[in-house]
Amino acid sequence: MTERFRSQRFDPDHHNVSGFTCGEQALDLWLTDQAATAAKRGTARTWVWLDGEDKVVGYYALAAHKVTREQVPSRIGRGGPAEIPAVLLARLALSEHLHGRGLGAVLVADALERVVIVTGTVAARLVVVDALTEAVAHFYEKLGFRRIPGSLRLVQKIADIEAAFTTGASDPLGSQ
Repeated sequence: MTERFRSQRFDPDHHNVSGFTCGEQALDLWLTDQAATAAKRGTARTWVWLDGEDKVVGYYALAAHKVTREQVPSRIGRGGPAEIPAVLLARLALSEHLHGRGLGAVLVADALERVVIVTGTVAARLVVVDALTEAVAHFYEKLGFRRIPGSLRLVQKIADIEAAFTTGASDPLGSQ
């Protein structure tokens, strides 16, 4: 992998989303039609990867969330409050021309690193992902997320993510 991307908070006035396509129309449309509105309403914050100056080639959106202890595997919910504070990895998409290079896992790591930083100030116990398809769920499982049985929802403890980053692992998700 020779590409190096650095995430920036999405600014619709400066970041070019025209032509962005990840292969999933709902994710393309969310970026072009909803990301700015979600930011203004305070429901999600979007971070983008840029190719050069302003063309978006990947993005993820994060939002505050909560799950009930009964909604997660007992190993994860054990000892937690009835409602567990979480961060929702609400959207994640990578431009089609970058698929197959291992960059999806790098984009997830970027998002999770941001979550770890933020939860140093505002507490949360879990990262939650609602996969769109079975294949996407398997992708997240390979990155250490645990599936909630009978669903496409996956969770990972922030403490586990933080431990992976602080051990100095060059690839805390073990994705490459």
